[in-house]
Amino acid sequence: MYVTFTFGYSELACAIPKAGGAFDYAHKALGRRWGFLAGMAQNIEFIFAPPAIAFAMGAYFNLFVPSVPILGVAIFSYIVFTALNISGVKAAATFELIITILAVVELLIFAGVTLPHFEYRNLTLNALPNGYQGIFAAIPFAIWFFLAIEGVANVAEETINPQRNVMIGFGSAILTLVVLCILTFLSSVGVGGWEAVVYPEPGAAASDSPLPLALRQVVGESHILFHLLITIGLVGLLASFHGIILAAGRATFEFGRVGFAPKGLGKVHPKFRTPANALIFNMAIGIIALTTGKTSEIITIACFGALTLYIVAMLSLFALRRNSPEMERPFKVPFYPWFPMIALVIASVALVAMTAYNPWLALIYIGCWRWLIYIFTFLLNLKISDISAKYGTPLKAPKNHKTNDI
Repeated sequence: MYVTFTFGYSELACAIPKAGGAFDYAHKALGRRWGFLAGMAQNIEFIFAPPAIAFAMGAYFNLFVPSVPILGVAIFSYIVFTALNISGVKAAATFELIITILAVVELLIFAGVTLPHFEYRNLTLNALPNGYQGIFAAIPFAIWFFLAIEGVANVAEETINPQRNVMIGFGSAILTLVVLCILTFLSSVGVGGWEAVVYPEPGAAASDSPLPLALRQVVGESHILFHLLITIGLVGLLASFHGIILAAGRATFEFGRVGFAPKGLGKVHPKFRTPANALIFNMAIGIIALTTGKTSEIITIACFGALTLYIVAMLSLFALRRNSPEMERPFKVPFYPWFPMIALVIASVALVAMTAYNPWLALIYIGCWRWLIYIFTFLLNLKISDISAKYGTPLKAPKNHKTNDI
């Protein structure tokens, strides 16, 4: 799904290099209502993914300093990296490049240490504890390997020669992720089975820091490599965390710039020329999500947003090919229409499966839409009827309130 989706999304990003990403593509291809749908899905994905990563960062740090609360580390990280993104895109992108290189190096070292102890039989230990149905139930965590790769498109407006560099960015991103995904999965599970990298002790709660548990199977907790790789592993989480915050700020900024959200979110900082208001808004919602402590549920909600985005994006690609054949396309998806069709079908099946196995979280995902819409409505100080007419999203006023009071 991700390989075929990335090729299709690259065509859209190179043809329409805008900060809104999927929102801009759907808006141009399918109209304002579909643009709103894609934009809200993108916002939910990008806003709810960082809290889960921040919680994992807190769990890693807690391994070194147990006295420091996980939530405290997560909130502190949010504040620091939001401030870094506000300070300027060049500083943020340079930092992202450095920590990404460190993260890749760390994963390669991790694989080098663990692969000599790899045994195929460990991949088969209690392989399907919930039967074949468990495969579909685990879809959100498979998606988590690649989640937010489409964020490359959201910095297109701030990129030199976006038509060329966005394509290079997507190509290098998907190649890196596929290789490291397979390598990390095999080297971690292959040393002792999946349960050894999920549960610190038999009967214990599931861990938010699985790679140290895999490394412990090989070198023990007192070995210098154990402490070194955990430290650099924290950098890997920082790379994901910071990268999504970078893209999320641009997505929310575009939503405000076109009037789907308060205009204040669509303004740039007068000095740093970055979407400061959007970054702060995203941080506030992310910290609220953090306080729930429901990491796996937050991941699933982010994946609901991602799959909705993928489906609408591929529909937009088909619509633009049909309705705007004259559009300049510096890059065209190979094997059209098969690649985007494959991405569309797999994403649709995954969305149905996730809904079937997580019905309550599906309702919460829908509730997040209405929650964000009410926030935007309140901040915009507009009538409910105006919102419905302008955005194509029907809203109901709360009981005991007149429509004009919202």
